Amino acid sequence: MDIDGILGTRQPSKSSNPRKIWLKTREMWLVVLGVILHAVYMLSIFDIYFKTPIVHGMDPVTPRFKAPAKRLVLLVADGLRADKFFEPDSNGNFRAPFLRSVIKNQGRWGVSHARPPTESRPGHVALIAGFYEDPSAVTKGWKANPVEFDSVFNQSRHTISYGSPDIVPIFCGALPHSTWNTYPHEYEDFATDASFLDEWSFDQFQSLLNRSNEDPKLKELLLQDNLVIFLHLLGCDSNGHAHRPFSSIYLNNVKVVDHIAERTYALLEGYFKDDRTAYVFTADHGMHDKGSHGDGHPTNTDTPLVVWGAGVNYPKLSSGTNHSNCGFRFVDDHEHDTLTPKEWGLDEIERVDVNQADIAPLMSTLLGLPCPVNSVGNLPLEYINMNEAEKVEAVLANTKQILNQFLRKSYIKQSNSFYFKPFKPLADYSSTLNRIEELIFVKDYEAAMKLSENLRSSALQGLHYFQTYDWLMLMSIITLGYIGWMVCLLLHVLQSYTSVPGNILRKESAFHQRNNSRKVYLMGCLLLGVICIKFMLEHSPPLYHAYMAMTVFLWMQILSEYQFILALWRHIQWGKINFIVKLLAIVAVSILIVEFLVNSFTKRELYTWCFLTVGVLASFYLFKSIPWRSRIPIFVCITCWFLSIFTLMPAEIPDNNPLVISSGAMIIIIGATARWLDLHAEGKKYWQSICNHETKKSRFPMLFYLQALLVGLASVMVSLSTSHRTEKQELLPVHQMINWLIAGYSMVLPLFSENGLLSRLTSIFLGFAPCFLLLSIGYEAVFYSALALVLMSWILFENTLLHPSAVKNLSPHTRNMEEHMILENDNRYLQLSDIRIPLTFMVLFNIAFFGTGNFASIASFEISSVYRFITVFSPFLMAALLIFKLFIPFMLVICAFSAITKLLRIPRLGCYFLVILLSDVMTVHFFFLVRNKGSWMEIGNSISHFGIMSAQVVFVLLLFALTNIYTKDIHIRSARLSPQKVL
Repeated sequence: MDIDGILGTRQPSKSSNPRKIWLKTREMWLVVLGVILHAVYMLSIFDIYFKTPIVHGMDPVTPRFKAPAKRLVLLVADGLRADKFFEPDSNGNFRAPFLRSVIKNQGRWGVSHARPPTESRPGHVALIAGFYEDPSAVTKGWKANPVEFDSVFNQSRHTISYGSPDIVPIFCGALPHSTWNTYPHEYEDFATDASFLDEWSFDQFQSLLNRSNEDPKLKELLLQDNLVIFLHLLGCDSNGHAHRPFSSIYLNNVKVVDHIAERTYALLEGYFKDDRTAYVFTADHGMHDKGSHGDGHPTNTDTPLVVWGAGVNYPKLSSGTNHSNCGFRFVDDHEHDTLTPKEWGLDEIERVDVNQADIAPLMSTLLGLPCPVNSVGNLPLEYINMNEAEKVEAVLANTKQILNQFLRKSYIKQSNSFYFKPFKPLADYSSTLNRIEELIFVKDYEAAMKLSENLRSSALQGLHYFQTYDWLMLMSIITLGYIGWMVCLLLHVLQSYTSVPGNILRKESAFHQRNNSRKVYLMGCLLLGVICIKFMLEHSPPLYHAYMAMTVFLWMQILSEYQFILALWRHIQWGKINFIVKLLAIVAVSILIVEFLVNSFTKRELYTWCFLTVGVLASFYLFKSIPWRSRIPIFVCITCWFLSIFTLMPAEIPDNNPLVISSGAMIIIIGATARWLDLHAEGKKYWQSICNHETKKSRFPMLFYLQALLVGLASVMVSLSTSHRTEKQELLPVHQMINWLIAGYSMVLPLFSENGLLSRLTSIFLGFAPCFLLLSIGYEAVFYSALALVLMSWILFENTLLHPSAVKNLSPHTRNMEEHMILENDNRYLQLSDIRIPLTFMVLFNIAFFGTGNFASIASFEISSVYRFITVFSPFLMAALLIFKLFIPFMLVICAFSAITKLLRIPRLGCYFLVILLSDVMTVHFFFLVRNKGSWMEIGNSISHFGIMSAQVVFVLLLFALTNIYTKDIHIRSARLSPQKVL
């Protein structure tokens, strides 16, 4: 068998225009299909594991006990983490003296455990509505309500609320029985001390009470029962983002919120004088050391909880057998250590931890209100000061409310399913309820309490059962879809970019293949129609139809090519043994590298060992191929070792402005060196292909000096902007405007540079450097240069394989044939050894992400990076800047990748499809690693990993389109190619 005929190196035949048009149309369709497929399949995680618990058509459960409190005050310190609240400062003084006195003398305390995503909206929904946020809300910036839901505010007689414009309107905007107000968005300026926002909320409420003395209607409204007062205190969140949670500004803000809690308590006790007010102080999420939140790290999930006032238990001394020394159990049965740190000074007082959603039924019980109908929280009895009969009634009301959700979901699923599998532990729930009522009637409260809690636990398990009811079906559909997509990509690459589809396949199977294709599409459409009708009759979500349609369509495409697949299989079977061994070896190495990349998501240091090893191996190989006098092997080794340092750096990038400024000088030196090589490369045989002097010259001879000047100016602006913002707590508009102009103008200049490979890449490197410097806060500015040097090493390595001295072992006939192939055609066929290009690209693409401290998490980005461009809170613009900063190293990698495909004369789109194919192997791996049990950090990171890999196909596509603007006219000087003399 002819090995070259399978994935070989035969000269491609000249394609006719109709075939080129067909190929472009097919590839465009594949790209669009890939984007849609990954976007749709990424949403399947929420349908499989985290489907929203919201169901409608349920009546609230009216409690059968007297409300212990007439009104309730909810104080939420946004972004306040538990340890910074409870621990003392460096002088041994506690930051929240008033609330500590409450813990010791008046109420109960604990840690409230939030669930990722630890963002403001889902955190407040859990606190006030008692369930964990519908994931679809992220598409609306956690602001608008994608699904209407019940809350404590809805059940109240009236709600008064003041605070952030991003939070208060969510709950009060459409609530007729509410009084609320928010400050303008412009107040949320990260360049200032944001504690004044907390003072604003308190001042608004104090003003309302003062007005009531002259307004009888307002006075009457305040004196009624079931009143909720909500003060949203944003200062800690804003100061944590801007200055980080260990800064003096953040820690001082803890004192501010404590003082506001004290003044609020004094104000209300002096106003009402009836001891019927309950107080709840907590936070929606914490704050990571680097000033971000969103993931499941304990600094983000652990928040303080202090409850006191009417209906609340008094402090209880800790003992060796109480809850504070036992493992706290999350909703998902994950055990969490709740041992109180010694430095908190509270180990003698019983600590009662709760899940964040438990606070909603706690507030409802204190006010004697029905629990929100979609709440999944467990009432924490340790906080309630009621007699045994009332406690049992409170727990029973909580149980019935959760049971109603289960029954509603069970009814909906049963009425819409052809084959219904009930949740057996609750098959006899009615007799259990009757038994509880009998026990209450005979005043056996202990047995009634235990039975109620067991029934509630079973109801929560039943809710989880229905949330994952379609798990097996969806997992099967999505897995088959990913496999089908990868097979389609592989078939397209084989048919379009290799010499596999020879004349024999075309002649023998073309007619039959067309007829069989019609049959396959007909059967596929019938199958899809039957399944979709079933889904419609079962009232399945629209996305179920999309999942199935994608999967069936992909497998129809595969089955329509079955004759080509059979012919390919016969060719492989008839192949020589050395080809089969080579094929298996390449597959094994590819899988090994992909698995290495999967593990690198949790172990960044793997890249250190990778580049240390690669540096030695690559330099050793080059020493065998080219003279040491070229210094290229030494350069490759040093650059790889230099890059290996960065994945040992801390993921939390420390502020280091002098390093950022000095890295600007490093960038200029690298650019100047590359410029000198480009101008003096004649006679340097290993540089001639990339230093092309036969190309068009730049229309702007001084372009390099202008770009170097902009890099220097960016370094100066880093110093000026940061120092002024730190000292004066403001970003000057003139500094902001200059930074925007430098960043925008510098990215346009590479389009006007020379089109030689080294000239253009140097210009791109200098063009994006100012923007990256202005978005940098520490060592990532140096990483930019290190990555660029390694990319240059990659290009030099591939270039040496093209040099005649690297092919001296080939026969003259073979060398002439390969040279002829390059000179007469734009591209050559892909071959087995070319898989090293997409594999190398994937390693470098991932190091571009992990090298700057990111650890593949929702909260992996440093928001202070954007403060030289904008300080007023604007989530979408700030997120866009952070993502663009992330994209800049990716763009360098893709520009180098594009240059190499031009250098080797291989089709870039063919390599791109191989990149997507290998990425989807990782995606499927992460798909099976997604968890809905375990610690919040494990759950959040598993979702993040899958989401990042799913989104990579879209990111790479967008970046390919963007970088094509810069690299499409790169001209490569003709060079000989050795397609067989490769790694």
